[in-house]
Amino acid sequence: MRLAFLLYKYFPYGGMQRDFCRFVQETQKLGHECRVYYISWQGEALPGADLRKVPASAASNHSRNQKYYHWVQADLAANPVDGVIGFNKMPGLDVYYAADSCYLDKALNERGWLYRQGGRYRHFSEYEEAVFGSRSNTEILLISDTEQRKFEQHYHTDSRRMHMLPPGISADRRASEDAPQRRRAAREGLGLEAEDHALLFVGSGFIKKGLDRAIQAVADVLEEQPTSRVRLFVAGQDKERRFRKQAKSLGVAEQVTFLGARDDVPDLLLGADVLIHPALDEAAGIVLLEALVAGLPVICTQECGYAHHIVDGRCGLVLCSPFEQKDLNIAVQRTLDGVYRAQCRESALRYANMTDLYSMHVTGAELIEQFIQRKMGQSGG
Repeated sequence: MRLAFLLYKYFPYGGMQRDFCRFVQETQKLGHECRVYYISWQGEALPGADLRKVPASAASNHSRNQKYYHWVQADLAANPVDGVIGFNKMPGLDVYYAADSCYLDKALNERGWLYRQGGRYRHFSEYEEAVFGSRSNTEILLISDTEQRKFEQHYHTDSRRMHMLPPGISADRRASEDAPQRRRAAREGLGLEAEDHALLFVGSGFIKKGLDRAIQAVADVLEEQPTSRVRLFVAGQDKERRFRKQAKSLGVAEQVTFLGARDDVPDLLLGADVLIHPALDEAAGIVLLEALVAGLPVICTQECGYAHHIVDGRCGLVLCSPFEQKDLNIAVQRTLDGVYRAQCRESALRYANMTDLYSMHVTGAELIEQFIQRKMGQSGG
């Protein structure tokens, strides 16, 4: 089959983007031709895929998205495929991978009336309804029970179109026999001593993933326990200026280190003492599970779709909603206890061996194949 994969932007450090890459690869393994439409691309090309850059530029994101959509539709009309798989919400998709949270829920609950009168709201709500609305036939691959309930609440989406996937952790994220040696090497590379308590923040959306909360926690804990040697390492590709300024104003600039985008996240997970992920909004949070399978204790918020794995695996602390800074501070202080961290590590590794956290992309590729084959059979293709 010939399949088109639609994505606005690709860069190698985003969770959704990495899922996109894995889905294409697994679909190729099933013997299908894959065409990719994108606006911008960072990193290596996908081997064997037909990459097509869409010349869409505009003053606003929603105007750019509309240009992208119309250009792709024209190209697909001239060069038809058997199925269209989207990683951003838009009309005309046969399959949508729901990595993003429910836009309408946020617009109604976190924005004011005036916001909902603008063109941005109209665009994103219409594109979301084109996927989840009652008149849509798009098959939906889901990764979060929480977000599924939101989509069902706002759009009354037919449950037969919604398919929950297992997580999809890469095998190289698991703690191997050489984990102790890799941990020592990673800590040495970060300039850490045995007494240092290393918090690791991983993510390319600093605001959405709550970096300001993590920096505040470092300052608060050090104020309350001046002898503790808490340090925060930030791995991710995003604008740093605002957060560097925050760390400086709180007097913890020396305790907060910005690492930029990194290709060695598995080693950073082994070298750290805790993953801190106080996200404001996170449909899934694959990094939570990457930490889990590496045996790294996790602190996260209830907003994270994969937070229930941290609870089920007894490998960290999940902060209840609404968020309170003092709760995060207490959680960080709890992880200063080495015995507690060792218990979390043991529980995490046991859970990682007992639970399917790895088959998302194989399962998703097989479902995509089934959906498109059924569509072709119904249309006589």
